[in-house]
Amino acid sequence: MTYEQALKKIHSLDKFGSRPGLDRIQKLFSMLSSSLLEQKFIHVAGTNGKGSVCQMLSSVLTQSGYKTGLFISPYITDFRERIQINNELISKEELTQAVEDLFPLIEKLNEQGIIITEFEFLTALSFYIYKQNECDIIVCETGLGGLLDSTNLIKKPLCSVLTKIDLDHTAILGDTIEEITMQKCGIIKENSLTVSALQNDVSLKIIKESAQTKQNAFYSAQDIKFFDVTLSLEQSKFTYSDLELCLPLVGEHQLENAKTAICTLNALKENGLIDFTADDLKEGFKKATNPARFELLSKSPVVVLDGAHNVNGMTAFKNATQRFVSGNRALLIGMLKDKDVDSSLSLLKGMFDLVVVTDVLNPRNLDCYELSDICKKYFEKVVVISNPETAFDTAYSLCKDNELSLCICGSLYLAGQIRPHILEKLK
Repeated sequence: MTYEQALKKIHSLDKFGSRPGLDRIQKLFSMLSSSLLEQKFIHVAGTNGKGSVCQMLSSVLTQSGYKTGLFISPYITDFRERIQINNELISKEELTQAVEDLFPLIEKLNEQGIIITEFEFLTALSFYIYKQNECDIIVCETGLGGLLDSTNLIKKPLCSVLTKIDLDHTAILGDTIEEITMQKCGIIKENSLTVSALQNDVSLKIIKESAQTKQNAFYSAQDIKFFDVTLSLEQSKFTYSDLELCLPLVGEHQLENAKTAICTLNALKENGLIDFTADDLKEGFKKATNPARFELLSKSPVVVLDGAHNVNGMTAFKNATQRFVSGNRALLIGMLKDKDVDSSLSLLKGMFDLVVVTDVLNPRNLDCYELSDICKKYFEKVVVISNPETAFDTAYSLCKDNELSLCICGSLYLAGQIRPHILEKLK
């Protein structure tokens, strides 16, 4: 089997979509060694900030000498971003071999009428690869929700981490903050640790109660204090406990993510589960990256790529744009139809002189003409170009000619599709 054939087999499962529930994944794991679920996990759920927090945790743990697995989604440029070890992509050969080893189980289950989804297979695949590599710790991001997410077969994580919770995926997780928070809290297991980011009052109350019910020690990122904060379009600098830290991630929301990561690391250290030095924290933060999170790709003209796709993410995108991208601006946007598009776009009203609307090459794409109709409620000049690469080329040319800065947002899937094209064009 070649690497391309392995990817084709993985993606062949995509047609089964996202179907929350643990019955199928339990059947799959019952055919594997129980030791896969007994590895040491840091389990991270939430609406926004999961990826950034996971990247920071993985970077510091790797710097501290732990062999660290990192499971995140979606990927931006390379599929192997989803399964990393020590913040590096696994080899194509390793992924291919793992698919060869496990895919026959998928086919066997299929014969029994048990249809495994792509994300369920990826969960098993990643846990299998981490076990093969004898990872010390795995930083694991949930795919959707928590309670019924396929990663939630983890029996007892070292720590359960809840990043900021907001309304998203309401058709699946519930249409109230209470319902969504309960779903996210499903990752909290008996006699462990729970860490929460700064939350709304409703979510915080539910998280605390869930932690108490499961006899978890509770830690809040609200207790982490930063001083001498300096933010720019390229990095964030701040002082924590007399330590000057530099993080190559931009925006005030990344400060909240950094507090959540530090709170998690401190909780684990306090309970004797890991050890790290001040230098490990400093170097780990300095090396933490997360593509398409208000990522500066060009300075002249300014080109910023962000995956903001829901109200909470758009709020962070709006704040960062207003703070760091001065002058006249253009927006390139494509979105998925299962998002609260109208509310998200209303936040950006009047911020952009030109809006270029495109399609996202995803089954859940919101048709660019339908999206443009919504955009016209909030922006005066809206142009529709369905092909994402052509849309970028056009927007970029207009920005160069008219001295505009270009911001791109709407979906991490859109970011992943056009980032390689942008980098090639800017090169």
